[in-house]
Amino acid sequence: MERRTIEPRPGWQRTVEDQGLIYPLTRYPDDSLRPYWDESAHYVFSLPEVEALEEVVEELHSMCLAAAEHMVAENRLADLGITDPRVAEPVAEAWRRRAELPSLYGRFDLRYDGTGPAKLLEYNADTPTSLVEAASPQWFWMEERFPGADQWNSLHERLVEAWRKQASLLPPGSPLYFAHSAADELGEDLMTVGYLKETAEQAGLDTAWIAMEEIGWDRLSGRFVDKQLRFIRSCFKLYPWEWLTTDRFAPHVLATLDNGGGTGTTMWIEPAWKMLLSNKALLAILWELYPGHPNLLPAYLDGPRELATTSGYVAKPLLGREGAGVTLHEPGSGPVAVRDEACCYQELAPLPSFDGNRVVLGAWVVGDESAGLGIRESSGPVTDEYARFLPHVIL
Repeated sequence: MERRTIEPRPGWQRTVEDQGLIYPLTRYPDDSLRPYWDESAHYVFSLPEVEALEEVVEELHSMCLAAAEHMVAENRLADLGITDPRVAEPVAEAWRRRAELPSLYGRFDLRYDGTGPAKLLEYNADTPTSLVEAASPQWFWMEERFPGADQWNSLHERLVEAWRKQASLLPPGSPLYFAHSAADELGEDLMTVGYLKETAEQAGLDTAWIAMEEIGWDRLSGRFVDKQLRFIRSCFKLYPWEWLTTDRFAPHVLATLDNGGGTGTTMWIEPAWKMLLSNKALLAILWELYPGHPNLLPAYLDGPRELATTSGYVAKPLLGREGAGVTLHEPGSGPVAVRDEACCYQELAPLPSFDGNRVVLGAWVVGDESAGLGIRESSGPVTDEYARFLPHVIL
């Protein structure tokens, strides 16, 4: 793994916009615009290195599924903050009937510097983003700048194939709706949902657009409907399950949840069992089940334990996003105060620095198979909303 600088292509901004990345720039607090898509540098990997990382990702994915089985079998959903039986029971039932429910993709965030084993930082299994830039502009960048090279990137083909394989699980006689949030000013939600809608259409599925804010509840029929009062039988959303099960429509969602073959119900994609994997408590449960595993970091739910004095620790809210609420604590940095907010306390493993940039690998899984890589750089120790996306190549 090596970082190399390179001259950006003339007109790069228009190029990546035409390829689906509608927000190539990020607005900073000082109101300046700086590249989010950053092709002034790129990362180079060897083929054996990538093949080894693919094996790690698929092993981690299998371990996460085993952890989900453990959580359901041992009735441990309360460890994830899921204490309401009206939520816990449908989530557990969704897991038990997962073979009947379409499930598409997820993204592992890994710490890796090219030398030691990759370490799992978290698993974004419900609403992962940065998909479009990893699947499309990154591939076309490689073809233009390094013709004949390769890339860890089969995302598009695998997404289309995943829809095709799971088409029979979708309720018949109705389009698969793709829901974006009209409140998303950046456009990331719209862009990601639009791209996944395109992959579903290439798989031969009948699809329809809708905004989450336009989904209605028909009291007469007891169903979710679109603006034309058509029954929404299946819907892909980037609306997190922790919101879907707690907002004012939550009772209707839970009462009409299609966990496989229901009549008059709505099937949501990703399925409800993804709540088991999109929660930072997963990290602690993995460490409990696989202590000392080379690709895991020690993690606990009741406090940092020995990490406070040995390696230091990171406190992560169970449902935090884009680094929100994450705090870093060096070893011996002061009295340990377990936060009131439910957190996972994970060993401090500072992100590797390449030319002063902190790097995290986003390794994608489609179905149960490794499917691609996206790399983000940040200026600080936490990967936040100001992180930059850089392409990669296998040479």
